[in-house]
Amino acid sequence: MTKPTSIDAVQQMLGDQGYVCDRALGTVVFLALSLGRPLFLEGEAGVGKTEIAKALAAALGRRLIRLQCYEGLDASSAVYEWNFPAQMIAIRTAEAAGTADRAALQAELFSQDFLIERPLLDAMRPDENGAPVLLIDELDRTDEPFEAYLLEALSDFQVTIPELGTIKAPEPPIVILTSNRTREVHDALKRRCLYHWVDYPDFAREMDILTARAPEAAENLSREVVAFVQQLRTEDLFKKPGVAETIDWAKCLLALDVLTLSPEVIADTLGAVLKYQDDIAKLQGSEAKRLLDQARASLEPT
Repeated sequence: MTKPTSIDAVQQMLGDQGYVCDRALGTVVFLALSLGRPLFLEGEAGVGKTEIAKALAAALGRRLIRLQCYEGLDASSAVYEWNFPAQMIAIRTAEAAGTADRAALQAELFSQDFLIERPLLDAMRPDENGAPVLLIDELDRTDEPFEAYLLEALSDFQVTIPELGTIKAPEPPIVILTSNRTREVHDALKRRCLYHWVDYPDFAREMDILTARAPEAAENLSREVVAFVQQLRTEDLFKKPGVAETIDWAKCLLALDVLTLSPEVIADTLGAVLKYQDDIAKLQGSEAKRLLDQARASLEPT
């Protein structure tokens, strides 16, 4: 599929993949695709930042290459490394055969045959289906030195391997970076990207999302689930539930053949929507009923 030619087309394209996109997000995605700029998405965990990369790759028919970030991530894990065991076997084989010409062997050992490509280098390679979607997920988990390394890759869409030289992408990949904002990402990296804050959806959009991702849920149950989760987000919680938790919870309730929420059902299934014991403890006893009553009140016509 060719890249969309309008914001409405972006929203329709993502919607066809089950991703409900508001106009603000659709606009920045359209601009990122049109201008060939990386897209930096920040927001709370579970609001759909990673899913947009998956939806884009599926909609455009491109490969999705995911670099999952973590503390201590470096170039050898993100870009490339040499296949050391295979190199050692080649050295031993050459020595046993008595053909260990030093210069020739060194050239062979540091050739493409012994190169292990990691996500960043893989994303620079040509692809018959078009440039892949490169997802650099949870960038805030990495260290600042890795951010500095990304500057070359995102500025010129190229990586440098000392033994082989500079490898430049024939067509820039579609780059999506995400951050849960556990720390601030450096301005130098942000300046190379288009930026968007992905917030919790309002009731209407979360209903649309739940309908798209869990269409088998009855409307009444979906409305109660969304209203209750929306109410939960107003509470003083260590980790407020994201859209992912809303979808998970609805699917859990369906598996239990629940038709309507009750304080007892909520207490039994809170582990699907809240992930910290301190938060779960706050909803014991009458608190679950209070929030459910408030959620139902918000659904009543005014």
